[in-house]
Amino acid sequence: MASNSTILTIGYGRTALEIILERLQEHAAQYLIDVRASPFSRFNPDFSRPVLQPVLEEAGITYVHMGEGLGGRPTDPQYYDDRGRVDYVRLAELPAFQHDLERLIRIDEQRLHAVLMCSEGKPELCHRSKLIGVELAKRGIAIGHIDPDGAVVDQETVIARLTGGQLNLLEEAAPTARSRQPTRIGKQIVAARTTDE
Repeated sequence: MASNSTILTIGYGRTALEIILERLQEHAAQYLIDVRASPFSRFNPDFSRPVLQPVLEEAGITYVHMGEGLGGRPTDPQYYDDRGRVDYVRLAELPAFQHDLERLIRIDEQRLHAVLMCSEGKPELCHRSKLIGVELAKRGIAIGHIDPDGAVVDQETVIARLTGGQLNLLEEAAPTARSRQPTRIGKQIVAARTTDE
């Protein structure tokens, strides 16, 4: 069943390309927006851009790489905290991030069907929800996340998974990533670990 959201996210993890392609078609994706900092996969090479892009184009889905602006692994060390975690609040202030976020807003305004893709299968462990989803929500744009089982869940549900359902949506969400250390979102502390490539 297709979602009412025009912007969805998906993570491939160890899922076969054929299954991801079926899910994209099920949701009438017009664009696959790759939000990985680097559009290659060591673990699932079918999702490396040279393999992925022609498969998508054959299926009528346009591939767009926005990892330079929307990627969750900056190369500049100033965007990491003293524990080596990405500081999403600071990353969201980058002009490149803001530029690509505006592109997503225009996609939503035009009601185009786009799916943001990263490597992490679970949206609650990925910057798709903890960075991009949070920033879009601040602008009143609802997105859906395609879970590993194919079900679509909303941004609030995904964030609630991180907080045990205790997130006060009026509090500012300030998640970080890439650490076994706890992550602070609002006033709740939760463990976080991502595998974003």
